[in-house]
Amino acid sequence: MPVDPTVLAAFVLASAILVVIPGPTIVMVVGQALAHGRRTALASVAGVGLGDLIAASLSLAGVGALLATSAGAFAALKWLGAAYLITIGIRMWRSPVSFAAEAATIVETRRRLVFRDAFLVTLFNPKGIVFFVAFVPQFIDPAKPYAAQAMVFIGIFVLLGIVNAYLYALLATTARGFIRRPRVLRSATRTGAACLIGAGVLSAFAPRPV
Repeated sequence: MPVDPTVLAAFVLASAILVVIPGPTIVMVVGQALAHGRRTALASVAGVGLGDLIAASLSLAGVGALLATSAGAFAALKWLGAAYLITIGIRMWRSPVSFAAEAATIVETRRRLVFRDAFLVTLFNPKGIVFFVAFVPQFIDPAKPYAAQAMVFIGIFVLLGIVNAYLYALLATTARGFIRRPRVLRSATRTGAACLIGAGVLSAFAPRPV
């Protein structure tokens, strides 16, 4: 086994604590689940999973170290991610909320857009990439092959992220089932949209980690 079971258990516990804290991607997952239901929310969960997979892989491939040392690269990715986050928040704010059945083509188009948004927001988070490249090496055993250990840690982190996003989506869709008043549901969705816009603004002006 490439990772000692004790180290693996410590990594799982630490990662679970990290992912359970809701960030912009979870706010987006919950907002989409409230506004459009379970199928759309599952598309955003898949987007989060793919974004985590690529971001974590890039981190351990050296991109995280580049962002940690290059102020210009970090700022560019930070502003790009912040702008996209604000755009999604505005789109979510303006998105209609309805309990009525919709055409299959509309649902499928929305699912693709939600998947794309969740993927890009997760990927364009330079703090997440820098954090991952600083977090994982604490569990790496230099006496064992690096790549095998990194693959195990990436797989576990991504799996935990997917499970966490799914549970939040499940909670939100359950709440949607109890909220049968469009006005209340619209208010809840717009609260999430406002949080996304606020997160984008804060992200844009947040300092680079040292």
